[in-house]
Amino acid sequence: MRVIGIDPGLRNLGWGVIDVTGNRMTHVANGVCHSLGDDLAQRLLSLHTQLSEVIATYRPVAAAVEQTFVNKDGAGTLKLGQARGIAMLVPAQAGIPVGEYAPNKIKKTVVGVGHADKIQVAHMVKMQMPGIEIAGPDAADALAIAICHAHHGGASALSVAVAKARA
Repeated sequence: MRVIGIDPGLRNLGWGVIDVTGNRMTHVANGVCHSLGDDLAQRLLSLHTQLSEVIATYRPVAAAVEQTFVNKDGAGTLKLGQARGIAMLVPAQAGIPVGEYAPNKIKKTVVGVGHADKIQVAHMVKMQMPGIEIAGPDAADALAIAICHAHHGGASALSVAVAKARA
């Protein structure tokens, strides 16, 4: 089963695609969509277009997105929520079910502790997928999200059957 993990961001939206067969995971691709344009609408459209191209190219059957981390900056949280909306909308438009995971759950799944930093996450992603080139911290986070989805029911026998039926 092919899974895409998406790390939402308004400037940089990370994505990572893995194939899952039983307990085995293999890297397919990863990258970062960079928003283009001066106003918010143009930046969101740019992210939508780029992520749509990624979905069309790699044709995942499952998607996972990091849940929004609420911080002290309300305006920043709202903008991140809009990028997260794009991250959920694009797979949904392609008929792909979308799982959502809290940042701490993703980190705990991949690193073993819920408060790991980005360097630790990237290191553990490389350990689980030796030899891969990661396009940056946002892509590493996206791969971690895909790995989390594979471990927490996203690649279960039932999910695989449903994905195959939809294909």
